[in-house]
Amino acid sequence: MHFGLAVVLLSALISCKKDREDDLSTEAEYGVNGYYGYLGYDSSPNPSYGMGVSFYTAAWKLVDQPLTSFQIGLPGTWILPDNSDNTTLALCPPGTLASTWPERGPTWETVFQTLEGGLGYWRGNKYRYGPPKFSMNSTPQCYDYEVASPGWSFFYDDQALEDHLLGIAQLSNRLLIPPDALTFEGDPDGSFMGYAYMALPLTDAYNNSKVEVGNLSWTCFINTENYKGPIAYYLPETWAKLSETYPEIEGKGLDSRKGIIHGGAMEINTVPHFEARGPDGSLYVKVPKLNFPADQSGKATLVQDLRYYDENGIYNDILAWRNHNIISDGSFKETGMFQPEITPNEPFLKVKDSNISGLGSIFSTFTDGHAFGFQWKDSDFQTGTFPEYYKMNGNVMVPVSPSDIPEETKLLSAEFPEQENAGTYSSPSTGSWASPADGPYSARLNDGSTVEYYWYRFIDQPVFGQFDWSEEKKAALQELIEKIHREWGIDREYIAPPTSGQLVRIDKNLLVTPPEGMEYGYVPVVTRQSY
Repeated sequence: MHFGLAVVLLSALISCKKDREDDLSTEAEYGVNGYYGYLGYDSSPNPSYGMGVSFYTAAWKLVDQPLTSFQIGLPGTWILPDNSDNTTLALCPPGTLASTWPERGPTWETVFQTLEGGLGYWRGNKYRYGPPKFSMNSTPQCYDYEVASPGWSFFYDDQALEDHLLGIAQLSNRLLIPPDALTFEGDPDGSFMGYAYMALPLTDAYNNSKVEVGNLSWTCFINTENYKGPIAYYLPETWAKLSETYPEIEGKGLDSRKGIIHGGAMEINTVPHFEARGPDGSLYVKVPKLNFPADQSGKATLVQDLRYYDENGIYNDILAWRNHNIISDGSFKETGMFQPEITPNEPFLKVKDSNISGLGSIFSTFTDGHAFGFQWKDSDFQTGTFPEYYKMNGNVMVPVSPSDIPEETKLLSAEFPEQENAGTYSSPSTGSWASPADGPYSARLNDGSTVEYYWYRFIDQPVFGQFDWSEEKKAALQELIEKIHREWGIDREYIAPPTSGQLVRIDKNLLVTPPEGMEYGYVPVVTRQSY
């Protein structure tokens, strides 16, 4: 061989080898639009039963470790004010966030007001510890802001809401409600948490000199092994505020209207991913492994015992208590209950904004009259998990096993970044927060954070500072809450027990005992949470 040609060939071989080494050392590209979609069910809405809803949802460790840029809500639901009689009026006025979403017009009914929340993992959580957390949440004003705890929004800000935006009253005198959400004991693996939103007449409808305010106080009840009962409620004024500047919607919010529910779902919002191309140019994607609490038969029950309620559920009992001093035990009555049919939806799930083909050969959704979940089939994929790897085939993603991933992609060794716990939620000591009766106290939670809280006389807690109520009205509500504290313990049944399965245990560090002399009519309000 000619010496010059040999040198050229040798140089080419060295160059090819170096190029291949460079390819192998290139990291897969990281992004945050892995999974997106909804996995859920439809139920039969019944306008006659719009005074409350309850159900049991499974709590389990969805991912192996806490991840950054990860948000998935475990199965929950959305309550909307029933404005089915409105077909023309825009419920969201110009200037609100949701009014910029033309696809929700012409009434913007589905984004006007919502009552939601539940179990989940949210990007805004400052402290991750493995299991999910539980949070209330609402959108009172066309998604302009959200209210998730007695002091804070839905993880969007570490500063407490401004006084005039506070919307939740702490009702329990035995349970702390941290801004980063409720934590659990141990490692729940499919045990159930029951929760309900019930419309209670804790106050009367009235005119606040600007608009009529209804009398529906949507109250969150939970059912766990070590805590049962109400925890907090949304003041009717929370829903009526928008009508003060947009009177066309007066009487159309959740302060006055019954709720309507169309179903529930896991909301898969943000999931990280890695992507890389193989030697043939094909696109491969890796997403975090999602775990589900499947039993030996491959069945994972995620929701059960969905029930709707009318006025006989508990509303009328509270009226009788207020008006005739007929004590209510707080339980939801079967005479006011309706159990709707549940129909599973086809999974709506995308990877990198592309539809997925082939999931139906791995698992299917199921209902058996009162429950919803997933049933895994015999396949090459692990029972109780979603596939971690996908390959673009045409214009769809198809699940593939790890053995199908080319070494050159580096996907097999790619590790998703874990979230570091950091940050502080804080509230002012002035304005509506300025009148505690005792404190501060502190508690260290299972997520490693520390909460600071003060005891407030119920009617003096921060949410009420924005209202110019008469002394008579404040005294009447204070008296009712003292009666509730005396009569409703944390170990009695309010929501009927689940049909099957065990109840989850709430973090014991969230449970508190009122100080001496404050046993009734005082509530603990979290003012700070830090790590």
